[in-house]
Amino acid sequence: MPAWLLYTFVSVVAVLSFTALFFFTVTRGALIMRAVMPGTPAEADHVYPIYSNMRLIRMIDFQPIIAAILLFQYDRLVSTIVAGLLKTKLTGKNVLITSCAFGNVIPRVVAAAVDAGARRVLIADIIKNELDHAQSKLLAYPGKIQFLEENATAMKQADASVDANVIFFLLHELPHHLKGQALKEAGRVLAPGGKLYLAEFHRPDLWVLRALSWTYFKVFEPLGLALWDSHDPLKQLEAMGGFTCERRTVFFGNFQVIVATKNA
Repeated sequence: MPAWLLYTFVSVVAVLSFTALFFFTVTRGALIMRAVMPGTPAEADHVYPIYSNMRLIRMIDFQPIIAAILLFQYDRLVSTIVAGLLKTKLTGKNVLITSCAFGNVIPRVVAAAVDAGARRVLIADIIKNELDHAQSKLLAYPGKIQFLEENATAMKQADASVDANVIFFLLHELPHHLKGQALKEAGRVLAPGGKLYLAEFHRPDLWVLRALSWTYFKVFEPLGLALWDSHDPLKQLEAMGGFTCERRTVFFGNFQVIVATKNA
């Protein structure tokens, strides 16, 4: 084997290994350490440092990185939600974004909501650093946005107070007993006829993707595997009752967007 080819191979392996170790450290590894540390459990203990430490947030929230993590389906998923919002009658209504997300999803959702006539966009997250980071992306909308430091599983918003609610890749990070609670809260704050837009991982159709996804979840985000079966968000919403649901899957079933309309 030529020396340059060997050096290239070793370099690629080293970079990939370092990247995997880094992401493990700031995701599942951190949760393992928290679990063995003494002290009283906190409300946000399930949140990875990658989503709470401002330095890590700024380091990772780079559009090409986020697109790669979602196998370059990020824009497609966001566009599906944005298209739905633009078709929704939101004049004078409130729109809620439950939990911040990396990439340009929040600016695009806010822009779509404002274009659709929304009176105000509420952005809620349990982590203040996430809210501060999101605010830095939304300087073009003074007076249109309200930032709320709230838990997605125990919202302070009144019943039927919003006409659209966007949840972008939150459920796979929540402990199983909180997944259903987050969906109940999302439905509670929706007005009759309002729509919940939910983007998440989904069980892939192709066995190769399924095996790779299973490995990824087992190593980095084990709480996400339940979305494939026991905590399928569509089944949970249907079990709650009061919703008409549609699911669209993309990239051989690897991702999903659920639109749940609250019955009048």
